[in-house]
Amino acid sequence: MNIDRNTLDKIAHLARLTFEEKDAEEMMKDMSRMVSFVEKLKEVNTEGVEPLTTMSHEVNALRDDVPAAPLEHERALRNAPQHDSDYFRVPKVLE
Repeated sequence: MNIDRNTLDKIAHLARLTFEEKDAEEMMKDMSRMVSFVEKLKEVNTEGVEPLTTMSHEVNALRDDVPAAPLEHERALRNAPQHDSDYFRVPKVLE
């Protein structure tokens, strides 16, 4: 599949990309090669292949969930940069 200028402009708009006019031709060639590669992958027989959720075979080492006494309110507030008598004070994020 060849990427034309209209498709390039639409993709650039959706991806919030900006580029100089002199680079447009090279970008169209690069994108066409990427799409061709993905189309080539469609030819691979994946019958019976389980989908991957991660590229690593590592297994999370989780600790046992052991019930314990909760952190006391005063102790939790002790190291807070800003707090009042009951709550953590944080900068306002939303207006």
